[in-house]
Amino acid sequence: MGGEDFYRRAFVELDPAAFTSPSMEKALETYKRIKRYTDPQAAERDWISATTMVAKGTAGMQLMGDWAKAEIQAAGKRPGIDVLCAPAPGTAQAFTFNIDSFVMFQVSKDKQAAQRDLVRAVMSKEFQENFNLAKGSIPVRLDVPMDRFDECGKRSSHDFKRSASRGSLMPSLLNGSLPSPVVSAISDVISQFWHQDAMSPAETMARLAAIAAKAAPAGRQRP
Repeated sequence: MGGEDFYRRAFVELDPAAFTSPSMEKALETYKRIKRYTDPQAAERDWISATTMVAKGTAGMQLMGDWAKAEIQAAGKRPGIDVLCAPAPGTAQAFTFNIDSFVMFQVSKDKQAAQRDLVRAVMSKEFQENFNLAKGSIPVRLDVPMDRFDECGKRSSHDFKRSASRGSLMPSLLNGSLPSPVVSAISDVISQFWHQDAMSPAETMARLAAIAAKAAPAGRQRP
């Protein structure tokens, strides 16, 4: 609702004012509106089951990252043809990202060569292409040819590069932009807002702002 500037202030910098802003209120109101389009069993269903429903035609749409494509392909459907891909409404000019990461611990010199070999293998064009074709995501390297990727992958890569050039790439809230305890607290409040029909946007914003005010010193950093 508020674009990348609002997202950055709220979910990267933990600015309490962002959580009580008109953009936050509109986002929560829109979020609650989505609930009327979900079925009663949605709360007990994992995302893989929901993706299967979309692939089978028993659900119309799903808000999910591009890793859902692997499940779509496993169901015998073609991403971009049988199941279409599009940015969430209002997000065409922004991009939130997750990165699959390997951590290299400090080891003795005789083991560092193996670490370098692993890095070279994982970051090679061939590995990046084959891994992401299987997983459904896009390569972290920007020079990997996209010829073998489906239309969803090509569009995702295009949007990623465009967002990078505009400076609008944002880290995912759930995967590393903030300390885990802060993410858990924010997620709990948003989950309660979704499941409790009597919980108002005003109450939700106040609780989110309180979390931000308490944790802001640890999170108020620009990516």
